[in-house]
Amino acid sequence: MKATSGGSDGAPGACRWRDGAPLTLLLCVLFPQFDPGNTGFISTGKFRSLLDSHSSKLDPHKREVLLALADSHANGQICYQDFVNLMSNKRSNSFRQAILQGNRRLCSKALLEEKGLNLSQRLIRHVAYETLPREIDRKWYYDSYTCCPPPWFMITVTLLEVAFFLYNGVSLGQFVLQVTHPRYLKNPLVYHPQLRAQAWRYLTYIFMHAGIEHLGLNVVLQLLVGVPLEMVHGATRIGLVYVAGVVAGSLAVSVADMTAPVVGSSGGVYALVSAHLANIVMNWSGMKCQFKLLRMAVALICMSMEFGRAVWLRFHPSAYPPCPHPSFVAHLGGVAVGITLGVVVLRNYEQRLQDQSLWWIFVAMYTVFVLFAVFWNIFAYTLLDLKLPPPP
Repeated sequence: MKATSGGSDGAPGACRWRDGAPLTLLLCVLFPQFDPGNTGFISTGKFRSLLDSHSSKLDPHKREVLLALADSHANGQICYQDFVNLMSNKRSNSFRQAILQGNRRLCSKALLEEKGLNLSQRLIRHVAYETLPREIDRKWYYDSYTCCPPPWFMITVTLLEVAFFLYNGVSLGQFVLQVTHPRYLKNPLVYHPQLRAQAWRYLTYIFMHAGIEHLGLNVVLQLLVGVPLEMVHGATRIGLVYVAGVVAGSLAVSVADMTAPVVGSSGGVYALVSAHLANIVMNWSGMKCQFKLLRMAVALICMSMEFGRAVWLRFHPSAYPPCPHPSFVAHLGGVAVGITLGVVVLRNYEQRLQDQSLWWIFVAMYTVFVLFAVFWNIFAYTLLDLKLPPPP
């Protein structure tokens, strides 16, 4: 029996057992029965009795987390608010550490050792081991995930990118190196330095790709990395990292490669992949995904090949001089977002980002960069008397 949540932050009262019985019954009726004096605390012994009497309503892994909560309190008492925080997924860093310490003393069987799982259960377990470094989080995710909603954001973005590419391929009569076609830059989605006042282009350029070789790798990385991350962290958080990488990529080009256009979703893709790889490195001993060293090497090789292709194309003689080919700087903007904002998101599974000081530091840095880039686009092009390529 699993619990579902009405929101990513798990507001109290929003969670329900899968059979429909509200969690507020446990929180507001059963728990206070053991605290007639309304002190806000009950003994760990009474708490274990509460668990034993309602164990049939709990997933085994969720029961382990609650037992870990009991074992984490050396003073023999459990706070009602801690119980509420746990069941509503509002787990602070200090609370998480207490749960982890209690879980170590339980010495329970790892999720990976469980047998008799069906295909969907094995898939959820695989995603948990691919993305989460702590066993207690993996078990919590395994019990809580219901595929409602599904990972719609990354799938929708990928389908739109493929659809726009096919449409452009048919209309231009060219699928390989579409960017060399003389009508390619006339598309209203492409970021072009002469048309930088059209703000939508800083985002919509992700739907245009240089060619099938460019689209192919981005789609593969989005699906293999982005979809599992969205299954764990939700569309809001992963979408935030992706879009932040996209915007940072186009703004970085407008600052560092001022005469070049931008196409492709590499800014968002590199933000997600960089965050995921950095999270693996920072939690190397805890990440239990198979062949992680080999897979990291393959991912880095693929990213390097795509970046090398972009650098080569940027400095290759343009098919429509004097406008150069699209810039590669968007890749670097995505990486910068991934190793800052992205890492904070991935390291704080089911925790409130607004409670993390590092989150606010990186948000402030990102905001400063965006404001700087906006003023740069307004004033620098005129002050530098830069000669831009003509509009398409």
